[in-house]
Amino acid sequence: MWRRAASSVLWGPKVLHTVRSSCSRVSGKTWVRPTGFDTGVETFNSLTKQKEPLILAREGVATWYCCGPTVYDHAHLGHACSYVRFDILERILSRLFGVTVVRAMVITDIDDKIINRGLEENVSPSVIASLYEDEFKRDMLSLKVIPPAVYMRVTENVHHIVAFIDGIIKNGHAYATKEGDVYFDVRSIGDRYGKFMGAVDPQGEEGVGNKRDSRDFSLWKRAKPQEPYWESPWGRGRPGWHIECSTIASSVFGSQLDIHSGGIDLAFPHHENEVAQSEAYHQCHQWANYFLHSGHLHLKGSTEKMSKSLKNFITIKDFLKSYSANEFRMFCLLSKYRSAIDYSDNSMLVARTSLQSVYTFMHDAQAYMKGQLMCSPVQEAVLWERLAETKSSVMKALADDFETHRAINAVMNLVFHGNRQLQPVSKCEGTARSPAVFGAMVSYIREILDVFGIDLLHSEEAEAVAGRVSVEAVVEQLTTFRSEVRAFALARQDGPSNKPGLYPERIPLLKACDAIRKDLAPLGVLIKDRGASSTWELTQGKQSSDQDDSSS
Repeated sequence: MWRRAASSVLWGPKVLHTVRSSCSRVSGKTWVRPTGFDTGVETFNSLTKQKEPLILAREGVATWYCCGPTVYDHAHLGHACSYVRFDILERILSRLFGVTVVRAMVITDIDDKIINRGLEENVSPSVIASLYEDEFKRDMLSLKVIPPAVYMRVTENVHHIVAFIDGIIKNGHAYATKEGDVYFDVRSIGDRYGKFMGAVDPQGEEGVGNKRDSRDFSLWKRAKPQEPYWESPWGRGRPGWHIECSTIASSVFGSQLDIHSGGIDLAFPHHENEVAQSEAYHQCHQWANYFLHSGHLHLKGSTEKMSKSLKNFITIKDFLKSYSANEFRMFCLLSKYRSAIDYSDNSMLVARTSLQSVYTFMHDAQAYMKGQLMCSPVQEAVLWERLAETKSSVMKALADDFETHRAINAVMNLVFHGNRQLQPVSKCEGTARSPAVFGAMVSYIREILDVFGIDLLHSEEAEAVAGRVSVEAVVEQLTTFRSEVRAFALARQDGPSNKPGLYPERIPLLKACDAIRKDLAPLGVLIKDRGASSTWELTQGKQSSDQDDSSS
């Protein structure tokens, strides 16, 4: 049980200008910059509506509460976008800035929507909740989202919620009605209400029904017929929506929280009410130091967010039939986490193409390192410089409100400059080679994408590349053999007793070499004869119309 203040009087006049492990005492809506461990990151804080240094109460540890799903239906891409974006932020903090993130998430497994779905399907609400909770967790794993340190269900914490509500009542900030409902008293906190929605009239308006003020919100709902209920001092009922997050976050992290996150649609009223009731319970003025909100996902051409209620959603399961988790993660990386984002086949094609460019460069770079790709002399010093610039640009971008789109642009620019140096030539005998710099580039790209959650080694795309590599090994051996045969066939007679020119008996070999080159083209293997040597590439079925004819 949490410690409650004995007095029900509004917070005392004592002012503290720093925040460590206890709540701030500054009046009104003033945000107080915490003292403690400076992560080196600046992040947009919805409490101040501007970027602030991300400072943690405990060195190297971030306490993070994330609003979870209400499990009454399939999770969709709108959910996926928010959770993947915050997963990326968590990975960045952990892998690049040395922060251990302790994240908790609540599963709302009792709610009006769950109850109504149960009535529609003639099953218990608990059956509905269990079904879609399991599916949600599987979807998150499919998207490579790191699970929180702990999932907490509302139904398993109702006794904590009842105690939390009782504490708010005793502190003078909530009231019970004779019918058995409990409401938060917004007027009791004066001008402190409205941190996310701007100015709010502290006088409020006359209440509706049993409310004292129209802004008052439900903490406890009295039981209705055919609904699940729990016993409480105010009669049978169940928790309101907002109180569950405050209670469960407090049960895990106490009276102080570093980071709270969720979709932008949750800022008001959900997060507004969370802050009000949490600070009323803990008798403090700054419960959570930072609120991070992700932008909505829209279907291309629509101004409405993707949501179940609007029936305009694509389930995660259906999406993954057409695209991979890596491609969706790249799609999220290409925009600011707090910006709205348009979903379409074209935007997914951009993400897919970006990934394919990375895979192709890494394959070519490794072929060069193995000596299988002959290139002109590489400007090694330039590439080392580009690599150092990329590393610096990526860190600067990520320290500036987790600007992943800028970081990805820097990585793709590195790929571009690497590709410019990997121009194949027919001969490069005696030319100095620079495999080490390409090895460093490949290692860095693999490492930074792994930080973002894109695993290039263990993915569907990687398996496809591995299969391609197997084919390439066969094509390489075939081309080498063909080149040797062709060189033998092209050898000229130069003895005094022979006519100058090709050996007549070897001409069929040359024609056979031409025939196999032409036969392989429709199969996606393009062989180009360059003088006495040959090069090849896989074209995925693309036919070439301008191949050289070696017999001419």
